Amino acid sequence: MMTSPTPANIPAHRVPLRLRLLGSPSTGYLGGVWWPQSRDLQVEAADLVDHFPDQIDHIDRLLFSPPDWDNPGPDGRRVRRIQARRGPVRVGGFPSDDTQLMILLLASGRRVSLKVLASATDPIEADRQFRAISQGDVSGAPLVRVRVRPRAEETQSWM
Repeated sequence: MMTSPTPANIPAHRVPLRLRLLGSPSTGYLGGVWWPQSRDLQVEAADLVDHFPDQIDHIDRLLFSPPDWDNPGPDGRRVRRIQARRGPVRVGGFPSDDTQLMILLLASGRRVSLKVLASATDPIEADRQFRAISQGDVSGAPLVRVRVRPRAEETQSWM
């Protein structure tokens, strides 16, 4: 029986999702830092979709920066979907190259902006950025914070 080889840029042993979020759904602000384990968009985006915190929401679509990934699409074209365990998820590339950024579009209509650390980032530097985010220090970690749209039920309660 033949097995498919593991590409060199994908770790043979996966670790839990390396993600730190700042803010909360109740404040209307969400942002964070994500440290993928490789530069393989299919593998890493599927991991993010499958392990994103359920208490926040489900990811419906991802917007990514093509230069951050080794394989942004087959045959030189951009990826349009990735296959996660829960099913296919639409993805799209930024028209301009906003490197180190991933925008998550959630089922509720909210957006989450993630600073993407290169998979080759030194673990000490990655830990410093994660700790800074955990302590609410956005100056120590390059982070984009996005004002998210309120859910429909939240909008109704404000009126």
